[in-house]
Order: sequence, then C-alpha cells, then structure tokens
Amino acid sequence: MKLPNQRWIISSPDPKIVEQLVQTTGLLPLMAQVLVNREINTPELAQVYLEPESQLLPQPLEEFPDLGVSVELLQDAIASQDKIVICGDYDADGMTSTALLLRALKHLGADVDYAIPSRMKEGYGINTRIVEDCASSGVGLILTVDNGISAYEPIARAIDLGLSVIITDHHDLPEKLPPADAILNPKLLPESSPYRGLAGVGVAYILAVTTAQNLGLLKGLTDQLLELFTLGTIADLAPLVGVNRRWLKRGLRKLPKSQLAGIQALIQMAGVSEEQKQLQPDDIGFKLGPRINAIGRIGDPQLVIELLTTDEEGLALERAMQCEQINQKRQQLCKKIEEEAINLIETLPVNWQQDRVLVIVQPHWHHGVIGIVASRLVERYGAPVFIGTYEEEEPEKIRGSARGIEEFHVFEALEFCDDLLGKYGGHKAAGGFSLPIQNLEAFKERLSRFAHQCLKPEYLKPLIKIDAQTDFKQLTPYLYQQIDNLQPWGIGNDFPVFWTANVKLIEQRIVGQKHLKLVLAQEDGTEIKAIAWRWADYFPLPTCLDIAYKLKENHWNGNTTIELEIIGIRLPQNIRATKKAVFQHQGREYACSFWESLNELRIRNAQGKVLAVNRGKRIGLLGTNRDNAQEVDVTQPHYYQLIKAAMAALNMEK
Repeated sequence: MKLPNQRWIISSPDPKIVEQLVQTTGLLPLMAQVLVNREINTPELAQVYLEPESQLLPQPLEEFPDLGVSVELLQDAIASQDKIVICGDYDADGMTSTALLLRALKHLGADVDYAIPSRMKEGYGINTRIVEDCASSGVGLILTVDNGISAYEPIARAIDLGLSVIITDHHDLPEKLPPADAILNPKLLPESSPYRGLAGVGVAYILAVTTAQNLGLLKGLTDQLLELFTLGTIADLAPLVGVNRRWLKRGLRKLPKSQLAGIQALIQMAGVSEEQKQLQPDDIGFKLGPRINAIGRIGDPQLVIELLTTDEEGLALERAMQCEQINQKRQQLCKKIEEEAINLIETLPVNWQQDRVLVIVQPHWHHGVIGIVASRLVERYGAPVFIGTYEEEEPEKIRGSARGIEEFHVFEALEFCDDLLGKYGGHKAAGGFSLPIQNLEAFKERLSRFAHQCLKPEYLKPLIKIDAQTDFKQLTPYLYQQIDNLQPWGIGNDFPVFWTANVKLIEQRIVGQKHLKLVLAQEDGTEIKAIAWRWADYFPLPTCLDIAYKLKENHWNGNTTIELEIIGIRLPQNIRATKKAVFQHQGREYACSFWESLNELRIRNAQGKVLAVNRGKRIGLLGTNRDNAQEVDVTQPHYYQLIKAAMAALNMEK
C-alpha cells in the first residue's frame, strides 16, 4: 500500500477569539476559525477583511516617499515630449506592468516605448546594453517595472550618461540601493503598510493612477488599469492581502466583461466561462496567467505587450492564439524536463534528504521552464529545489531557478552563497541565480550548510496546512456560500482546508487515467463524493482514512452539489489492529497483526523489518517504515509460506 508522504499542520486557534468573531461577524464557527488562522483575530481586522472597501487607506503619496518625485519626472517628460522607455521583464508581472504603463502613458500623451531583455541571452532585469541603447537613441527617462532594485551598475551608468531613472520594483532590497532619481518599492515601506504586498504591477498601477489624477486625465483609464493590475497580481502569485485584496475584489468582477480586446481574447482561448459574475483567482492562476507566462519563458514578450495594448479584436485574437500554441509547447517541455529530473534524482540517486536541499543541473534544459519544474519537484519531494542548466552563449556558466518550502528562505540562501554566484535575486519563496560551472560543487555544499541551519529532517515532506476538523454534516451549501463570499483566496490567503477523521471509503475508481473518483462515508452513514487529482498511483487506497480537503461545487445537469477535492490522506491515528499474534517460522520468531479497516496484514521480524500486504494483492511492501519500504512480489514461495504461517497464527487467536 503506497500513500502520499506528507506532513500535516493542523491549526488550533484560541476558541475565545473564534467565538468573539462569530458574535461580531455572524460567520459560521468554521469560517471564523479560518479567519483567525489568517491572523484576522479582532473584530476590526475582520471588518476590513469582510468588506475591504470599508478600510480608510493612506494616500499612496503619503506612503511612498519618492512617488511625488516620480510623478513630476513623468509630467515633465510628457510636457517636453522627452522620449520615455519602460524597461520591463519577461514574466507575467513584468509584461502586464509594461502594458499597463504603455497604455497609461500613451493615454497621457507621452512619447513612450519599451525594452525587455532577452531571457536566453541577457537574463533578468535592466542591463548596461539597454541603458547605452537608450542613451544613443535620445531617451530622456528610463522607467523600470518589476526590476531594477538590484541593478546598481546599469542604473549608475544611466545617471552618468545623463538619463533620468525611476525604479518601480517589489523585489527584496539589496544592501546598496541604485543611484536612481526615484525608487518606488513596497519593501521600503513599514511591514504594517497595506501597500506592502504589492507586486510589480501594483507599483506600476499606483504610479499610473497618481500621474493621471494629477493631470486630470484618469477618466477612461481606470478600468483598463485595474484589469491589468488584477491579471498581473494573481499571475505573479502576489499575496492576496492589504490593497491587493481590496483592488482584486473589484478587478475580478470587471474581467468577465473586460473592455480590453486582449483580455477578452485570452478568456475565449482559455475556455473561461463568460457567464461568471466574477473570475476566481484560479481562473487567472491556472488558465490566463500560464498563457501569458509561457511567452516570457519560451517566446517573444512583444506578443503579450501587443495582446494587452491593442484595441483591435482581430489582432488580439491572433496574439491570443499564438499564446495558446506557445503554452502547449511549454507544457510539453515542462513534462519532458520533469520526467528527466525525477529519473536523475531517483536513479543516481541524489541524496537530497541528507543534504536537506535538492540541487540538480543538466545541459540542454530550457531556461524558461526550469522554474516551473522546480515548483513541481518541491510539491513531489517537499524539499527546497535549486535547478539549473548551462548557458547557451557561455557553456561554462550555469543559470538556475530556486523554489523554497515554508521554513526555508530562498533569497537568504542565495545571499549565503554570494561569493560563489554571479547575478541572483528573489524573495522568500523563489529566486533566480547564475554561477560559474567550477563553483557548482561548492554551491551545493554551501546550500546544504544553510539548509541544515533551518531545516529539520521531518520538514522534508510536502506540507498540508489545515484550518479545522469537520464532519460531513457541516459541509453544507451555506458553508460553501460563506467561503465563496470571502473570495479572493490565493497566496497569503489560502483557500480553506478542512479534515475529517476515520472516513470509510465506499467506492474508488481511476478516471482520466490519472485521477481518483471516490465516494466517502462517515459512521453515521453521511456520504459525499470526492476527487483526488493525479492520485492514480495510490490506487487502491485503504478503506479507512483521515482526509484533508477543499470544498468544491459541482454543476451537472442543472444540479449543484458540494464535493471534496482531496489534497491529503493519512492512516487514522486512533485505529488498532483487529488481531495480533506471535509465531515461529523456519526457526525464527515473528509478530503479526491484521488491520481490518485497512485490509492489511503486517509481519514484523526480530530486526524490525515489516512486510505489509493487502489481502488479494500480489505486491506488498518490505522495510523498516513506509518511506524506505521496497515493493516485493508476495507470491514468491518464501513470502507466501511466511504469510500462510502468519494467517494460521492469527486464526488460532480467535
């Protein structure tokens, strides 16, 4: 029996605080508990969470010290028709930020163009080549979006050449800030600021709106900018808290009826229902966002800029179709590289559990998709992942992507390796880096040293964070309605996860070759249907389980029912063996037990090795625990005779 190797963290908030929120908000106790788990633990915080528009926001001009200077620089450039170049980035955040400011500045009458570095040849962020090209073509003002905070040398070069520079970025701050004329970065604000969680597109949004307001030209621009902010913020996995939550709640209602030809074309290509009153973050995160991100990863970002700035429906549809084709190619690349990576990890083998970090580098992998593969490897192994490939132009250099886990800070890990690296950047959860090939072994060793400082061995399992224990009678349409009313859920405000103990598995079958369709029941006979995505490898599941899940609505033939999306399972913590016995076989002593709820026989030898086999199955597991157990064919004579002796001993115990 093979089960997911997970660790569960079950929240246990103060019942008095939960009860206080129930009294003041009218929420169900389960939902009040969810809010407390999100650190929304006072009536005042709950009021802002439930009704984001009720919060009195400080004006951006009061919060961002350099916003006034930035607006003046833009107004002067527009008035004097100085050429402005937006230096963007090739991910969804960078491309939506670039499109947002292009739309805004053109609306305001600016002479504006954009430049995005080549992912393959130059890597992330503004560089000296872009700066010198701008200087030689008469540009007066460079405006970075979603990059620039770590680009000291290129910015210094721009200032030396007489250009004005505004940096808008949201990445972590380096020790020495670049000598720009103005810097807008939420990381410069206090932790308590509602603007602190903005993505790059959020900073661009504030700059565009404030400039348009100052010029009295915001009319006709508001919805366009809000829609691009919404698209970029969710696609960049920015935290859905503070002003992000407030503005996204509004923006998600606008998107189904978007006035932007490009967003309408994307919605059409992605198969998102236009009948929805509002889009959900998942519609963007899993459908619209990847089609944009795919271009930056393996295509030409100009496609996305044209898609999001054109007002021609024909051109928008053409560009959306190109995004679709490139996204399909990206999916194939990801699948191939992921399979190769898993094969390498498990056949070499890579000793990531001892190192507490998984570092894997191969030639010929595509730079543009290794970050996605890193995320999938984190999901599979539950360890921080640093994945790299060789530069095409400079084969003696490695470029890579990193993804972290809850207790691991990626950017701090990269800083710990500073002297071994070339360029690097990122934040707690993700980062990018480059290094000379001769430093690879030292880099692995240094990362392992950093990981040993913050990770215990038990952390190296995929994490399931759970809000509350429930029984099936509590899973009502009214509960689902309260969950739905509290959208948007997402990064920093995760969709609620519940768990139920000692669930009986009534039916299970594989659907679509990869997924499990289940019917579950509690002891009182209450049944519910469930789906477990990509869990066919665990078929058949034991007949008694603890389950962790999200609630989903299923619409079929005009009927709406509540179903479960299973994300975690474990053997019940309180089950006991139905029968136990000790017996002799071929001169050796064994202990055996039969677990009726799991339909499983376990036989333990004197050395602590256990043979576990489900009744009627040819394949069993042999090892000291399930993590290191190997599959064995129990029809082989020595296993078969041992099982026969164990069953005889158990039958004598009746």
